[in-house]
Amino acid sequence: MRFLPINHYFLTFICLLVSLHLHAQSPSDLVEKFFDEYQKKGSSYALDELYKTNKWFARSADGIAKVKRQLEGLNEDFVGKYYGYEFIVRKDFANCYTLISCLGKYDRQPIRFTFQFYKPQESWTIYSFQYDDTFDDELEEAAKLYYLNLDR
Repeated sequence: MRFLPINHYFLTFICLLVSLHLHAQSPSDLVEKFFDEYQKKGSSYALDELYKTNKWFARSADGIAKVKRQLEGLNEDFVGKYYGYEFIVRKDFANCYTLISCLGKYDRQPIRFTFQFYKPQESWTIYSFQYDDTFDDELEEAAKLYYLNLDR
C-alpha cells in the first residue's frame, strides 16, 4: 500500500477549506469583495464577480452591460478620485434576505451603493444592485420638523 506524503493531505485540506469558504460567504463578505475588486480591478470586473453569485443574471446580459457602462461613468473625470466606502445600514429579513447600503467616497460627491442578497438554500446570491446620488434628498426629508419629536 502506498501512502501519500503529508504535504498532499495538507494541500487537499486547504483546498477544501477554501472551497467551503467561497460557498459560505456572507453578504458582508460579498460587499467587501465587491469594493476591493472595484478599487483594484475596476467596476466591470467587480460587477462580473458580484453577478456570478446568481446564475439567473446570465439571462440579463443587456441589463448588466448597461449597469456596467453607467458605473464606469463614475470615473475621475466625472466624480474625482475614489477613496473607499463606508457602511450605512444593513437590514435582514428572516434568515434569507439582506439589504446592505454603503456610501462610496469620491472627491466630488458621495455615491450610495445598495446591495440586496438572497439565500434560497446554502449560498448567498446577489438579488439586486443599484447605486445613486439622490440620498441627500431623503436625508433632507428625514430632517423635516414633522418627523422630529418636538414634545419634551
